[in-house]
Amino acid sequence: MARTPRGDAGAKVLEAAHTLFHSKGIHAVGVDTLAARAEVTKTALYANFGSKDQLVVAYLRERDRLWQQQVDRITVEHDSPRDRVLAVFDAYDVWLAHDGWRGCAFLNAAAEYPDPGHPVREVIRHHKQGLRNYLRAQVQRIDAARQEDLCAQLVILLEGAVATSVVEQAPRPIRDARGLADALLPDTLEAS
Repeated sequence: MARTPRGDAGAKVLEAAHTLFHSKGIHAVGVDTLAARAEVTKTALYANFGSKDQLVVAYLRERDRLWQQQVDRITVEHDSPRDRVLAVFDAYDVWLAHDGWRGCAFLNAAAEYPDPGHPVREVIRHHKQGLRNYLRAQVQRIDAARQEDLCAQLVILLEGAVATSVVEQAPRPIRDARGLADALLPDTLEAS
């Protein structure tokens, strides 16, 4: 196998991890399989990431970055905070269909890494907190008095709809959850 420049090897390994971890599960994929799929040596894989756990952290950080781009692309078209909240449901709809109904990479990883102190769990918490913070910021502009309750309800709707969509392999649960979110949110901004 020809030598791959270090930066190129890292990108190739991340691409392989994205495909394999999401389709087969993290623990089901060994470093030999990852290296072979990425067409790099195991030495190159370890030189870039140090360990499989560090690769998983990098993979999830990349998923988080890609998810943020998707949300930004969809929500930037909306001026009102209410429409931005509903657009998050649209982003989930697009994301899940694109990923073949495998579900949330972060929830899948949480199931494989049960230790709450593990570095992978920190990335998962960061991602989920980012989603919650975004929703809270939008909801605060709609109904500041109920922002915590509404935000919690929206997160439950999203996470439950993702799980149900995976089971059903269909978009309807996300779309139904969007309808419920639409009904939960006040029609107008709270008077300041």
